[in-house]
Amino acid sequence: MDALKEIAKDSLKKEVPAFSVGDTVRVDVNIREGDRERIQAFEGTVIARKGSGVSETFTVRRVSYGVGVERVFPINSPNVKDVKVIRRGKVRRSKLYYLRSRVGKAAKVKSKIQ
Repeated sequence: MDALKEIAKDSLKKEVPAFSVGDTVRVDVNIREGDRERIQAFEGTVIARKGSGVSETFTVRRVSYGVGVERVFPINSPNVKDVKVIRRGKVRRSKLYYLRSRVGKAAKVKSKIQ
């Protein structure tokens, strides 16, 4: 099993930006519709990072038209074109699942002062 991870790690040389849980990010995703391709941006708060190495994923949450939308992105996926950090968040948890039950200003994450 470790040998498979080493082989997979060597094959992926994608540069991943430094972001953590609580940050607001814009993820550019490659969308295929038939034979056409386009890039769609998904902006929201990172509420979780899971896994390590090749299989690492992160979950981004945003509220769209009053409905909470969460998407899970593999960091090393070829469909994830770019991840840009919009602002840094100040949190004291590794998973922010409690934001799901909060509405409005209560669902905000404090900004980190640099």
